[in-house]
Amino acid sequence: MTTNPLDTVLRTHPFLHDLDPAHLRILVPCAEDRIFASGDFLCRVGEPAEQFFLLREGRVALEVHVPKREGVRFQTLHEGEVLGWSWLFPPYRWHLDARALKPVRAVALDARRVRRECERDHKFGYQILKRFAQVMGHRLKGTRLQIVELGHGGLKTEHRGDP
Repeated sequence: MTTNPLDTVLRTHPFLHDLDPAHLRILVPCAEDRIFASGDFLCRVGEPAEQFFLLREGRVALEVHVPKREGVRFQTLHEGEVLGWSWLFPPYRWHLDARALKPVRAVALDARRVRRECERDHKFGYQILKRFAQVMGHRLKGTRLQIVELGHGGLKTEHRGDP
């Protein structure tokens, strides 16, 4: 029996590092190694959110559109972080753009398959949702800090929240 090299990647990624081995085995067939060149978009606002990403290398800018301007970066993600929770909630469409600032290597996970597995195995689904809830909390905290900074005289164009 051969092992999938992504098995080790998933097991050691900070987002999944302490996930039950049986739950990790659920994710392996949903995973695909992906590489993005600098400037490539991992996702675009309004497009179907058909996957989410575990970042292995590189940096990704999270951007929002502002009228009469290009995308405004509000946060930068780094190695070891996760990108995307739009796949969890209908209508399953991206709410932001994510662009590689330098070459990015990531594991893309098939959102439909993961959602089906979450429905099939509620313990697995609960573990995945708990992890994403933590990520959302950290990102919202970072956004809140930016708003406070804006109120004190300046907007920083990005904030790296807690990993």
